[in-house]
Amino acid sequence: MSEAKWYVVHTYSGYENKVKADIEKTIENRKLQEFILEVSVPMQNVSETKSNGEEKLVQKKMFPAYVLINMVMNDETWYVVRNTRGVTGFVGPGSKPVPLTEAEMISMGLHANIQAKVDFQVGDTVVVTEGVWKDTTGVITVVNEKNRIVTINIDMFGRETPVEIGFTDVKKL
Repeated sequence: MSEAKWYVVHTYSGYENKVKADIEKTIENRKLQEFILEVSVPMQNVSETKSNGEEKLVQKKMFPAYVLINMVMNDETWYVVRNTRGVTGFVGPGSKPVPLTEAEMISMGLHANIQAKVDFQVGDTVVVTEGVWKDTTGVITVVNEKNRIVTINIDMFGRETPVEIGFTDVKKL
C-alpha cells in the first residue's frame, strides 16, 4: 500500500461543502477510512466592509471550486471521488491526478507529513502573531491537533468571543 498524499479535486462552484459531505458519507459507507484520510475545504477569515462602513469578519473559501483530499490513490478511491456528484475531476494532466508537493502543502498551510510537536495546552496564554487578530492576547480553550488550530477567547465589544487561529499564527507568552 502506498502512502497517502494530498490531491486537489475540481468541483462545480458552490458545491465544495456538498462534495466534502458526500465523500465523507461514502468513506463511512464503503469503510474507506484507511484510504481516504481527510477531505478539506480550506477557509480563511476575511475582513469585509459593509455598506454602512462597519467592518465584519467573515469566512471565505481559500480555493473556490476546489476540495483538497488526503488519500491513498488506487482504483477504488479514484472511482469514489471522481464519481461523486459535483466533482468535475482531479487536478492534473489528462486523467492522471497529481499529488501536491511538500512545498505546495506548506504554502497552503496544510500540515504535510511534517508533524511538529504541539507545544500548546488548554489554559496557555498566547499572542496572535499574524492576520486580523495580530497582537491580540487570549487564553487557549481548545487545541485541535488534527486541523492544527487553537481556539482562544478574545475580548470583543466587552464580550468573550471564541476565535480559531492556526498554530503558526500564535506564540506562547
